[in-house]
Amino acid sequence: MADIHSAEKHSAEKPGEQKKANHKILTGTVVSNKMQKTIVVEVTRKKSHSLYARVISIRKKFYAHDEKNEAHVGDVVSIEESRPLSRLKRWTLKEIVRKTALVPETTIDAEAGAGR
Repeated sequence: MADIHSAEKHSAEKPGEQKKANHKILTGTVVSNKMQKTIVVEVTRKKSHSLYARVISIRKKFYAHDEKNEAHVGDVVSIEESRPLSRLKRWTLKEIVRKTALVPETTIDAEAGAGR
């Protein structure tokens, strides 16, 4: 009897079809990209205060894996939940929604600053 029910469950799945994982997707702003293959994304969400009923904004930072180092500070990105990649990284960069108009920072040579 138990064999019949288990056979029905397996027959419902099509062979070669993978289950789609339900990963959370968040959108936020890159606040740091100084680490190798890692970005820090700040996600801001609006929430009504339980006692005062005033809308407050809650900010939270997430460490996300950026394989190609393509995100820069100020970019609006979409990140997707993934398996733990390190002690803090549980998210991966899915796409860059909007690039920033700011020019990336460059380091100033010590010789140029010594002339003052």
